[in-house]
Amino acid sequence: FMRILTPGFVAHYAGRLVNIHPSLLPAFPGLNTHQRALDEGCKLAGATVHRVTTELDHGAILAQAAVPVLPGDTADTLAARVLSQEHLIYPRAIAGLLAAS
Repeated sequence: FMRILTPGFVAHYAGRLVNIHPSLLPAFPGLNTHQRALDEGCKLAGATVHRVTTELDHGAILAQAAVPVLPGDTADTLAARVLSQEHLIYPRAIAGLLAAS
């Protein structure tokens, strides 16, 4: 979606919103996560499914998956590997929430 939700919207749906973010939160909230991970020399990158709060990318973590940062990685090659993990953990996190309700 790549949109910051208004506080009123988040409050209206409090506890019922989840987001998938392309970093291992709490590292690298916001944009340009893959390039930032490369710039910092990270050995691992990944994705996080978390509850949405009014503070950007700071809700309770529901699931995470990590991938190695490989020599020669670019933001695009790293993003592709992270995306493959996003496709795995998002449905698992949603299934977990449904099972718990």
